[in-house]
Amino acid sequence: MDQTKQEDDYGYDLFPERKSGKYKKGSIAETLFTFNTKCELMLNFAIKSSPYAKLLLSAMKSSGCTVYKDRHFSCEDCDNTVSGGFDAASSQIVLCRNNIHQQSHMNRVVTHELIHAFDHCRAHVDWFNNFRHLACSEIRAANLSGDCSFSNEVARLNFGLKQHHQECVRDRALRSILAVRKIGREEAEKIVDEVFDTCFNDHAPFGRIPHSKKDANFAYRHYENRGRYYTNL
Repeated sequence: MDQTKQEDDYGYDLFPERKSGKYKKGSIAETLFTFNTKCELMLNFAIKSSPYAKLLLSAMKSSGCTVYKDRHFSCEDCDNTVSGGFDAASSQIVLCRNNIHQQSHMNRVVTHELIHAFDHCRAHVDWFNNFRHLACSEIRAANLSGDCSFSNEVARLNFGLKQHHQECVRDRALRSILAVRKIGREEAEKIVDEVFDTCFNDHAPFGRIPHSKKDANFAYRHYENRGRYYTNL
């Protein structure tokens, strides 16, 4: 298959710095030059202070997939329609520096993409050939990252009806799939419906849906203390 066509089919056209093998990790001088950019500073704050991110990073380390900031995160310019992405081919999280302008937005994007990275670590996810695997991870990321929190939905002027959270998760997962794969909407909806209940109820590693930062803090403390009871027996 033509390399460029294949990349477009996998959503690489949204991340131009990664198209056609042109992406290369910057030199030391370039890294030092960009270290103090807004994107880098917000990323540092997110991974050090967000309980969502801290729990995911801890869970990945426990699973043998330690995340290193300089290796596994990359601030890049992207298409205006996306804020970030997980590049399974390189095991890197892309943060769209031209589209992320607020710390709260950075926190959500980092969390969303770390959920994909966590799924990549713990399971044999076939990102490029199995749409059900992709749909499952997108459902989990929308459900657990705070994308569909009450405050975010109010900010989008989306007001809740019965099971509004589930509908938000379904909609955002569907839109993510359509953005990165050449697939018809009807087929994508069918795939999301087929895996929705199982994946929506998979809350690992949080153990619950963290609807707020308070919930995420509780989940993080619970995760960090998970072995303490048995240690004291």
